[in-house]
Amino acid sequence: MSELNPLLDFTGLPRFAAINAGHIAPAVDCLLAENRRCIDSLTGPDTAPTWAAFVAPLENANERLARAWGVVGHLHGVLDSPELRAAYNANQPRIVQFYTELGQNLELFDKYKALRTSSEFAALSPAQRRIVDNEIRDFRLSGAELSPRKKQRFAAISEELAHLATKFSENLLDATNAYALYIERREELAGLPEDVIETARTAAEKDGKPGWKFSLQAPSYAPFMQYAEQRERRQQMYRAYVTRASESGKPELDNTRLIAQILRLHQEAAQLLGYANHAEVSLVPKMAQSPQQVLEFLEDLATKAIPFARKDYAELGEFAASEMGLVKLEAWDLAYASEKLRAARYAFSDQEVKQYFPEAKVMQGMFRVVEMIFGIRIEPDETETWDAAVRFFRVNDAEGNLIGQFYLDPYARDTKRGGAWMDEAISRRRLGERLQHPVAYLTCNFSAPVGARPALFTHDEVLTLFHEFGHGLHHLLTRVDYLGVSGIHGVEWDAVELPSQFMENFCWEWEVLRQMTAHVDSGEPLPHALYDKMLAAKNFQSGMQTVRQLEFALFDMHLHFDFDVAGGKTPQQLLDEIRSRVAVAIPPAYNRFQNSFSHIFAGGYGAGYYSYKWAEVLSADAYGLFEETGVLDRRSGERFRDEILAVGGSRPALESFRAFRGREPTVDALLRQSGMTAA
Repeated sequence: MSELNPLLDFTGLPRFAAINAGHIAPAVDCLLAENRRCIDSLTGPDTAPTWAAFVAPLENANERLARAWGVVGHLHGVLDSPELRAAYNANQPRIVQFYTELGQNLELFDKYKALRTSSEFAALSPAQRRIVDNEIRDFRLSGAELSPRKKQRFAAISEELAHLATKFSENLLDATNAYALYIERREELAGLPEDVIETARTAAEKDGKPGWKFSLQAPSYAPFMQYAEQRERRQQMYRAYVTRASESGKPELDNTRLIAQILRLHQEAAQLLGYANHAEVSLVPKMAQSPQQVLEFLEDLATKAIPFARKDYAELGEFAASEMGLVKLEAWDLAYASEKLRAARYAFSDQEVKQYFPEAKVMQGMFRVVEMIFGIRIEPDETETWDAAVRFFRVNDAEGNLIGQFYLDPYARDTKRGGAWMDEAISRRRLGERLQHPVAYLTCNFSAPVGARPALFTHDEVLTLFHEFGHGLHHLLTRVDYLGVSGIHGVEWDAVELPSQFMENFCWEWEVLRQMTAHVDSGEPLPHALYDKMLAAKNFQSGMQTVRQLEFALFDMHLHFDFDVAGGKTPQQLLDEIRSRVAVAIPPAYNRFQNSFSHIFAGGYGAGYYSYKWAEVLSADAYGLFEETGVLDRRSGERFRDEILAVGGSRPALESFRAFRGREPTVDALLRQSGMTAA
């Protein structure tokens, strides 16, 4: 079968060039049948509850299904088509049903509990013991101990939630792609950088239209809002962007109803499991102990950040009124006025900096950093990919031995969902004498090259690239040989951002930037004078940025903790209340941010968005050691690799942090690095 169906070939890397939508259903048929036969065998009386006889065979079977479906899910995210979407949606319920059955299988649950209380348990490695403990926890969270009637309902809820999350994401992609602003008069492009204009011209030509095309995809939308002088056009683009997948557009793409359904189902599932709300369920496998603890953390951070945010906003308003004639600062003016203020205050613009970050030089510089601090080597490699723009690399150790590989898909396109993310293709594990090396997907949505010029990255995009590569390193540099806690597996969700946010810090270091910049025309590295301006502007509006993230995190936690979906208050009203307390820039009433908040409704971050700030405390404190010992200090890098990256989820994240830093984490480094201290 594997010779005919590339999704069933597990001998190496995914065979993307050979995969089509018609392969999906047969592969799912085959793998589900195989896994169910395996489970029937393992739950029988002849199978002893030991690692070798029980856990390892079950892990083998589940990994095959996860790898095949992972490829399908990846393609659904980066190369969407009507055929692929239909096949994905037809088979996703069957996958969800299987995993629900698996998680509710009392016989499997009993075998894990028997292993946990057996004499063999003490002889297992710490990683193996943690896997067993995690499995027992996850069986309980999957409803294994529910009555048959409640199990059936829990399974139906799980399937419906998976469907709604997919639909939410598809609606957002379709709504994003449904809008385009075509401009035919050159004077309406005033203020826009030439490379943005050229990209827009190429996009219009592709559609057979005159003039210039601007879309709601980030590489088009963000610079338009930042630089376009035509205020009416900015307002037009802003309104289209913040009303995506809402009642303002096509009814079939409106996510409002889906949000209510998702919240109701999460609440019902939590109560079936004996919890008061979804937030309590969400926190069981996380570092944070309770919703109240998370809210106290967020509110404390808000108390510290709000004075700085108000100062930022007041300064922006004064500048806009006195220097730009904008007496009332509107939501569609914020990015534009902020860019003008930054240029006036620090005498540089994002566009000026962008000319020093051609893609090839950035990649070379990023690889140099991790090679120096972690003692690895990164080289180009070759394999089949899903798009001509995708690159493939291998990671070797200092002796040239393979550690892992990764794909990089850098550019935005219509078939790709927005944002940036890392995902696993293959995870590290040991199979007898053979080591299975990890493989990662790194996905971004940057502007593609235009004509003969290379792709140029803004400094924010460089930060994004380093962020996702940090996730990739967490997956690739693990030394754990057991799948359940290898790489990012088993890492608490509110700690998983630690390596990614940690890597962002290097993008502000002169020792790094001077080696990863070259002007696109002259080849000259970033001038130190411009670097000094960037550094001076590093915390420009950091107060505003912080409270914006806290707004999202508080909305998410309250929505899943103490919000009554059946009460008289709507999610919009909850968001408005939170904004009235922590936000400094209140958006217009038609803003429907929640309808595009795919992190919490389609991305697994429900009652977990706080983790970005939670992990930022850890990452800032971790990077503080490099500030003390030297930015590219190999000894500190090896310690970070050994105590954070290499151990994966084989021990609690707080233990890993303590082992690295020698103490408990504190918020001081984050406040200092963000410029939010009294000094």
